[in-house]
Amino acid sequence: MPDMSASVSLAMTHLAPLAKEVDENKVTPGVLGFIVFAAMALAVWALMKSMSKHMGKVDFKESPEADDTSASGTTGKTSPAKG
Repeated sequence: MPDMSASVSLAMTHLAPLAKEVDENKVTPGVLGFIVFAAMALAVWALMKSMSKHMGKVDFKESPEADDTSASGTTGKTSPAKG
């Protein structure tokens, strides 16, 4: 197996001049930042569209049986005490 430290050292010597070309006072996200932001925006849009579709299928009307049992206050079931 070749020595990894030698190849890393060689790679760093070739990349060091590229790092000096970057203006230290001006750093921008670039194309990769835009692609990541656009992908996240599309994902949020798709999730909101899906949620809207699913919420449209929900029926919020209560059944008459549920009204009768909640009005009398007795459902025949006991809930465990919290604490």
